[in-house]
Amino acid sequence: MPISILDDAALANELSRNIQGEVRFDNGSRALYATDASNYRQVPIGVVIPKTVDDVIAAVAACNRYGAPIVSRGGGTSLAGQCCNVAVVMDMSKYLNRILALDPDKKTARVEPGCVLDDLRDAAEKHHLTFAPDPSTHTHNTLGGMIGNNSCGVHSVMGGKTVDNVIELDVLLYDGARLKVGQTDIKEFERIVAEGGRRGEIYARLKALCDQQADRIRSSYPRIPRRVSGYNLDELLPENGFNVARALVGTEGTCVVILEATLRLVDSPPSRSLLVLGYPDVFSAGDHVPEVLKHKPIGLEGIDDRLVADMKAINLHPEDIQLLPDGGGWLLAEFGGKDKKESDALATACMEALKQAGNPPTMKLFDDPKQEKMIWKVRESGLGATAHVPNKKITWEGWEDAAVPPDKVGDYLRDFRKLLEQFDYACDLYGHFGEGCIHTRIDFDLETNDGIHNFHLFLNQAANLVVRYGGSLSGEHGDGQSKAEFLPLMFGDELVQAFREFKSIWDPDGKMNPGKIVDAYLPTENLRLGTDYKPIQPATHFQYPKDKGRFSRVILRCVGIGNCRQHHSQTMCPSYKVTREEQHSTRGRARLLFETMRGEVIKDFWQSEEMKEALNLCLACKGCKGDCPVNVDMATYKAEFLSHYYQRKRRPREAYAFGWINRWAMLASYAPGAVNWLAKTPGFSDLMKSVSGMAPQRNIPQFAPETFRHWFRQRTPQNQDKPPVILWPDTFNNHFHPETAIAAVEVLEAAGFQVRLPNRHICCGRPLYDFGMLDRAKHQLQQILSDLRPAIDSGIPVVGLEPACIAVFRDELVNLFPNDEAAQKLSRQTYFFSEFLLKKAPDFKFPKLERKAILHGHCHQKAIIKTDDEQIVLRKLGLDCQWLDSGCCGMAGSFGFEKDKYEVSKQIGELVLLPAVRAAPPDALIVADGYSCREQIAQMTGQHSLHSAEVIRMALQENQQG
Repeated sequence: MPISILDDAALANELSRNIQGEVRFDNGSRALYATDASNYRQVPIGVVIPKTVDDVIAAVAACNRYGAPIVSRGGGTSLAGQCCNVAVVMDMSKYLNRILALDPDKKTARVEPGCVLDDLRDAAEKHHLTFAPDPSTHTHNTLGGMIGNNSCGVHSVMGGKTVDNVIELDVLLYDGARLKVGQTDIKEFERIVAEGGRRGEIYARLKALCDQQADRIRSSYPRIPRRVSGYNLDELLPENGFNVARALVGTEGTCVVILEATLRLVDSPPSRSLLVLGYPDVFSAGDHVPEVLKHKPIGLEGIDDRLVADMKAINLHPEDIQLLPDGGGWLLAEFGGKDKKESDALATACMEALKQAGNPPTMKLFDDPKQEKMIWKVRESGLGATAHVPNKKITWEGWEDAAVPPDKVGDYLRDFRKLLEQFDYACDLYGHFGEGCIHTRIDFDLETNDGIHNFHLFLNQAANLVVRYGGSLSGEHGDGQSKAEFLPLMFGDELVQAFREFKSIWDPDGKMNPGKIVDAYLPTENLRLGTDYKPIQPATHFQYPKDKGRFSRVILRCVGIGNCRQHHSQTMCPSYKVTREEQHSTRGRARLLFETMRGEVIKDFWQSEEMKEALNLCLACKGCKGDCPVNVDMATYKAEFLSHYYQRKRRPREAYAFGWINRWAMLASYAPGAVNWLAKTPGFSDLMKSVSGMAPQRNIPQFAPETFRHWFRQRTPQNQDKPPVILWPDTFNNHFHPETAIAAVEVLEAAGFQVRLPNRHICCGRPLYDFGMLDRAKHQLQQILSDLRPAIDSGIPVVGLEPACIAVFRDELVNLFPNDEAAQKLSRQTYFFSEFLLKKAPDFKFPKLERKAILHGHCHQKAIIKTDDEQIVLRKLGLDCQWLDSGCCGMAGSFGFEKDKYEVSKQIGELVLLPAVRAAPPDALIVADGYSCREQIAQMTGQHSLHSAEVIRMALQENQQG
């Protein structure tokens, strides 16, 4: 049945009846899966999220009956367009993600296709084993996707590509046949063929194809570590054991659906040492790859000076970059051993050998695991770091992963740079130099006819260049449609025809991910942008200075690599971590925003219900702004979208109950006792929760009997002859936790400052952003700028206690008023409490407090302010402090209080923070600076937590008593 007459509604109904999983043919879901991490966009027919293998079988059967093509999808991080198609997309990552078995003795693992690589690696490391291929997306990519793309990564030097680590596959064909395939000896082959049926037919035809093409395969396949392009017909050769499983690796979903995989594990060196070598330029670094390889590193990466410069320009990992030795190009060589002595000895031997050669590089051997991790972050952030650099064009994939023989890296890079200059293209160079694989993103023009024409010409010449070097068009990310056109240059027409026959053996109807690798679309087709890309240019509240003030550029910021889908560490994306839903990842929301502004599938622009639904579980935690390598700032985009959305719609009651919390707190301050009594009394309390939209499980926070400002007015001024500082009395520490602000006053005075307050109470407006009340938020910021003008002009520091409020001054203020000099000054002279003590009170002697403590950082603090200062302060106090990589607490302002978000809030807290608090020793201090975090801890565990100001005051008091 042609797709043009496909009855997608009937197909969706049949799928819904026959599977336990989720069937989504709505426009929002189709838009959500229209792109991967590539330049390409194809809106799918619909999306299926299977819960079981039986669901997959039923879904494929239904698609077969209706003639609908199929795409299997894991993490959706593909860079060649292989994860998007006009087809039914089956997302395996939400449910089919288990490790089914792990045998440390046999060094094997059996996994479902949606299993995340780091889940397997973490489980294997308990037995000192690992899965060798580890792309930079290892925290969130799936093994099914790695098998589809034949992924590699840093440590494929140690253990090979994915194809080298696949033992057996359980696969499903479009016609419903299900096979287990692997290596096949002669007797097994003869038995299979003799049994006949679909399996026998497939094996017989594969053998005939291989016999026919054996000489071409042996002569035409490049003998290099990173040949990923084309089908793995070489795995069918008799000398390779007629390995049908490995022949299917790298087929990008064009032949079969993977249901299960048995994988090889390799020994993981318990100890690792990182040696960084600095050269005059990246070409020289490439020249020296063979020398370093002689010493058998388990990883050998390269980066150039342009990558480092771009990281500096976007302030990405600045402390990490400073660790690099002098140079204009670097090699990162990692050595493994049974202990540190052995790994260091291997690295030292390499250093000594390099010193004996002419023009030795600068060298730095790292012994601190924390520093080693920081350096690897520099390399892994390459793709994101080069995509959006201020005052530069956006860069794109397209020639992202070509590979050449490792001993030709330097010469290839020189010729490649000449080709780039010929086309006036700019890019950074980095990659897996030890295996000859070069990564880069290039500033192609993909929006005009001339630009796309030049893009196509460049690809042709770049392909010819790689072939001249005996290389592979793809060394890691596959062909998809971005490189498939040029496969005849690499393999010849006869082998490309053999690829076509190989696919037809498995998929005679051509319904498995059609248009990729074989009979593929041109690299200039299906472009996500293209000449017809005409996004709206709306007037916005935020000015987006880092995106040239254009919202059309904002919506291109997400490059699709999916770091927001990881669930091992960091902050982003809290809601995704518990729902595993693409629409609840930062990437999903960013891609929906793109589609909303494009106006093709989702046509309602600012009134889009699909966009509104995707933002519903966004906690506005700013974790994405801090963790995303391209700094996608979904909290800001959410506020922007909601401000326009509610221009035509009535805001929910929660917006006024929580967004106007400053108003209600000021009113409550006249009779806090009465308000607290009502909030705790059954009946009244239930009514208050119902009216405000608060979850019934929550306790209404209690107002303090006296506000901080009232306390401050009653006291005798101190330190009148000392340098002044303005303490910002935010709504929460003024009305709910005045003891925190009081402690801050006492500490600041002990540090030798005169503490002042603003003349009147003005809220920074933080709660307003969550509901898109940007007109009011801007008005309040303008009031603050007016009231603080004398202090701003005098350069008096402003010190804040609530991280979310300081983030307003550092972030929202300059985004709303980028050309206001006073706003810029206030942003620069505003400090978080611990930050101020370290930077502006260097002579303050921190008192000692010998206690255990655990520290949970506020999301906005981690994203905008950073928590390093907080950790330093606690160490200066002498605390035995454990910093929790706890992500978001789950409360996030009003989010956790709202009725429809309570369960998600609770689940987020239970990921790390709440169990850690419950497990803490009874005498341990729980340190959390954010009001929301402390409220979540108190309501969910009954534990009392402290602000760092209270901890320092505690230390001062104990030292005075002692």
